[in-house]
Amino acid sequence: MDERSTAEADPDAPAEATGLIGSLARPMTVQFEPRAFRNAVVWVFLIFIGYRIASWIWDSTGGFVFIMLLAWLLSIAMEPAVAWLADHGWRRGLGTGVVLLGIFLGGIAFVAIFGSLFATQTAELVKSVPDLLVKIAEWVNDRFGTSFDPTHILDYFNLNASTIATIGSDLAGGVLGILGIVFGGLFDLITMLVFSFYFSAEAPRIRRVVGSWLPQRHQKVFLTVWDIAVVKTGGFVVSKVVLATMSAFFHSLFFFLIDIPYWLPMGIFAGVVSQFIPTIGTYIGVAIPAVFAAFNDPWDVVWIIAFASVYQQIESYVFTPRVSRATMDVHPAIALASVFVGVGLFGPIGAIIGIPLAAAIIAVIETYGQRYDLVPELRARTKGEKTGTDDPLVDEHVEVPANTKLSKLEETELAARERADAIADSEEEG
Repeated sequence: MDERSTAEADPDAPAEATGLIGSLARPMTVQFEPRAFRNAVVWVFLIFIGYRIASWIWDSTGGFVFIMLLAWLLSIAMEPAVAWLADHGWRRGLGTGVVLLGIFLGGIAFVAIFGSLFATQTAELVKSVPDLLVKIAEWVNDRFGTSFDPTHILDYFNLNASTIATIGSDLAGGVLGILGIVFGGLFDLITMLVFSFYFSAEAPRIRRVVGSWLPQRHQKVFLTVWDIAVVKTGGFVVSKVVLATMSAFFHSLFFFLIDIPYWLPMGIFAGVVSQFIPTIGTYIGVAIPAVFAAFNDPWDVVWIIAFASVYQQIESYVFTPRVSRATMDVHPAIALASVFVGVGLFGPIGAIIGIPLAAAIIAVIETYGQRYDLVPELRARTKGEKTGTDDPLVDEHVEVPANTKLSKLEETELAARERADAIADSEEEG
């Protein structure tokens, strides 16, 4: 029975109802335009193939890309010293070689002086990890009445006797053990040094070659991006390396004075982690030495926390303003996210290069990103919000309750508050 016969059988039925019944009764077909459908299938196939090819290229060359990133960071970290030598009559190639040689000799000197001690203490630290986990489990069981099995914990982290013995024997070789490890990655190290030398010594030529491939209207943009990457990111890397070195030195010295076990690797760990892992790095760098010290002498934990608190204040108000005067700041949330992204892409060392890369990207965005004036509703400061930040986006004279729906506020109301506050301020000044 079709729509026509239905309507004739029941003339009193509404037209909408009969039409709906008829539409439900008839099967509906969806037809694709053949050419559009073929194009869609081809595009999906090409996107999938492109993704697979990109994944294969990344898996094959990801290590080389990582080495290039390290070489680039090293070259821009050397740029202030190389530029100073070039301004005083040195050729860039010779200046780059001298700076690179100085870095290399500094590394060799550290290995010669502290290499054996560092390797020995690191090997002893690794061997002590199972005993430390057992002590922690026993302490938790005694204090909180739990029933953690230390054996299961060791099995979960694959910390059996043979594994620990193998790692410890590799590290206990002292300088020879370190040289053996370095020899395994010698090719990558030489590649990084060669490309960092090329990036630094040939920086003006590279800049001209890349610029020659761009129209003149884009060359200004390229030069600005280049300067941001070298000046801001390079300064950021240098400042973090300097602050990490200072922090590692003072922490290692303090740990040595109070006789903390494995004071050298613990001090270096605290110094590096506190600078290259934002927000939580300071706490991680202090917490792990404190855990090892707690089962040696509980009072050492108090001294470590006190020293870390005092040093953090000195670093924040004395060292950082002088070392990082010409560098850019990265918001802690963005810095922490860049650390996790760097670790996910390149492993543990990716945590070190994640923040400099984020700093370069943010600097470029801030230079060429377009911002607009805010409406009064958005410029108003919410109660409880931190004040005195000199944020140009915040109007300190207008404050609204925290539970206010800003979308419902009238512009006239905010303008009236702003005028009243301005009048009050002028009366106080008068």
